[in-house]
Amino acid sequence: QVQLVESGGGLVQPGGSLRLSCAASGSIFSIDVMGWYRQAPGKQRELVAAITSGGSTSYADSVKGRFTLSRDNAKNLVYLEMNSLKPEDTAVYYCNAVVRRFVDSVKTYTYWGRGTQVTVSS
Repeated sequence: QVQLVESGGGLVQPGGSLRLSCAASGSIFSIDVMGWYRQAPGKQRELVAAITSGGSTSYADSVKGRFTLSRDNAKNLVYLEMNSLKPEDTAVYYCNAVVRRFVDSVKTYTYWGRGTQVTVSS
């Protein structure tokens, strides 16, 4: 199996910064894509940012220029640096990974972390 463990959420004032981390572990052959989604109360889960194994990144329009996603392929880690945070960034943030496992590296499997709360409030 594969586990994703998130860390780094919390309470921050508007304009502040937070860094989220996600570590993937388990029977991992490779990870095609890692990223972060978020879900605010009463809203659907949405993509925040994603990064491929080659380093290509994509961001939601609402976070472009404020959030930066990076990845350590050797350690199966992904980091989300969040700056200039706004109250509308308040949500539970979920790590996501599209993984190839040793048992069958042709197929991909999608895994989710348990989520970490980010609250932006004065």
